[in-house]
Amino acid sequence: MKIDSFKIEDWMNRYCPEARYDLTSTCIKPLCVNELFSFDSSKEIFNTSLSYGDIQGSLRLKNGIKSLYTNQGEENITVTHGAIGANQLVFLALLEKGDEVVSVLPAYQQHYSIPESLGAEVKKYFLKEENNWLPDLKELEKVITRKTKLLILNNPNNPTGAVIPDDMLEKIVEIAKENNVWILSDEVYRGLNLCGNPYSKSIADLYEKGISVGSMSKTYSLPGLRVGWIAAREDLIQEIIKHREYNTISVSILDDYFASIALENRDKISERNFRIMNLGKNILKEWLAQERNVDCVLPKGGTTILLRYNKDIPSKVLCRNLQELTGTALLPGETFEMEGYLRAGFCIGEEVLKTGLLNLSEYLKSL
Repeated sequence: MKIDSFKIEDWMNRYCPEARYDLTSTCIKPLCVNELFSFDSSKEIFNTSLSYGDIQGSLRLKNGIKSLYTNQGEENITVTHGAIGANQLVFLALLEKGDEVVSVLPAYQQHYSIPESLGAEVKKYFLKEENNWLPDLKELEKVITRKTKLLILNNPNNPTGAVIPDDMLEKIVEIAKENNVWILSDEVYRGLNLCGNPYSKSIADLYEKGISVGSMSKTYSLPGLRVGWIAAREDLIQEIIKHREYNTISVSILDDYFASIALENRDKISERNFRIMNLGKNILKEWLAQERNVDCVLPKGGTTILLRYNKDIPSKVLCRNLQELTGTALLPGETFEMEGYLRAGFCIGEEVLKTGLLNLSEYLKSL
């Protein structure tokens, strides 16, 4: 199976380790083990045998995941190696050569490169800044056809920070139903809405053919655990499990334990994370108020923002030069099919964010 290079990961692996001001991060400051243990004083993990553990995830972990949904039972959930593993398993279980897939961009490259590698016919539907990075439902109705097998969404969206309103999500479900289309919603930022209910409705709760992918990495500040999951109807989960058995066995028993603690204490983690998010968003607003070379739609959720710059320079060249001159790392728009844009994470700490944005301003002025 041939597959395109993963442009975002290639760029970050090459440049981010050397950055002094790394604005490429999509995670809120990760929790440390001591912070997790402050939520759970039992320390029973120290007496636990380091076996494979529960192959598809412990009942404790599945109960924590189940609590994030309204209509999902234990039989509707399987635990995976991060959301990256979850997405791949869905594609492997669902897609065959020649299937038509509609992928909504900009988004994580997995959402179109893996289906393409499996021989699917991928139609890329690009969100537009003038629509606040939300789908135009009339356009989407034309893109999705009776031939379409799978629609792929990312909600909240990385890199734009857009959040599909619940009523719009329900209309998208209606379009999918009319054409008998599966929907995969990558919901790794679900729970991080900056307006209204922090948790948008999940596609798995809204639609029989809805598939929800989640993760401990973003909303729960535990990217190092590498724990994700899939929530979907039982027959699809059983098909996914067939593929899962070939590449996962189980997630680490330590990761399972720590993820369970976090989900049982998600309100405390949420309170901490929203303080960091709101501080970062306020810094962004103040910076944009005086910055004349950059424009953007402020994020409604998630941890990233998409910046449009007004200089005639390729995004990769801009980012390389910026880092060489100032030590500031940003992600070039070219790596997610959006030339003329830059992605920045805004939940990276006050000093790093302020200095990185100031360095970007000074560099753009010099061009």
